[in-house]
Amino acid sequence: MTIKLDSRQFIKLTIYSLLLVNFFFYIADDIRISSYTMKNGGSILTWTRSFATTIDESAWFILLFLFELETYLLSDETQSRSIVMKLMYGARAVCYVFLIHSVYAFSVIYLDLTQVMAVPAVSNLCELVPQNVSFTRNLAYTDLDAVNCLTLSTSNVFYFTEPGLVVTDTTGFSLEKNLALVDIMEVVVWLVILLTIEVIVWFQDRSITQGSIISIIRVLKYILYSSLWCMAAYWAYLGHWRFAWDETLWIVGFFSIEMNVAEWKREIEEGG
Repeated sequence: MTIKLDSRQFIKLTIYSLLLVNFFFYIADDIRISSYTMKNGGSILTWTRSFATTIDESAWFILLFLFELETYLLSDETQSRSIVMKLMYGARAVCYVFLIHSVYAFSVIYLDLTQVMAVPAVSNLCELVPQNVSFTRNLAYTDLDAVNCLTLSTSNVFYFTEPGLVVTDTTGFSLEKNLALVDIMEVVVWLVILLTIEVIVWFQDRSITQGSIISIIRVLKYILYSSLWCMAAYWAYLGHWRFAWDETLWIVGFFSIEMNVAEWKREIEEGG
């Protein structure tokens, strides 16, 4: 496989660079949110759940780089060396562990929310000011005080999304559960996309480019990528334009891997 420094590669480099910039924003977001949710500390697993997005994004970057190596940059001769492939498969295995952790972390967050009960004997947000808590809605956090408690919510029902630390109202609580569910769906969809790429790469490593399984995978990919576009639209609808932008960049980034695989397929079929 030859390396061509053309406009397509320049676009790929641009996409990867933009994803890297977004990655640092996500780290900052995790630090910001954990400053509200982890005030009382916690176990290692609690901290990893708090930084699940950072861990998740790190794994995706490594996987994207490894797929770029395997499907475009490395020659067939290099890939035939067992030590190279063992290292790549080992690194991918570690990344998959991180991604499975993301499924675990987001699932725990969602399940915890389903168990939350309304705060008893509280009918006004200002009644919670003495407890030194924060108010959240749609991923925005505000330290509660005697002034803003009058404007943040007019609800008379409240929920602690983080016991004794973070409170929200009925609208915010419903949205919190929806966002947690979307997080789970998103990481699962991406994992299935990874599985389809792994299967296609496995087949093409053996010079197999046609068959019923490959045809089914192609149809499945249309469904999976379409669902990701819907999630990006949902983020945009909620006003989280950076999340929608990040989703779009990842989709385009993996489209570039798909194009690498398609080009590799043509080379195999042409006997290259």
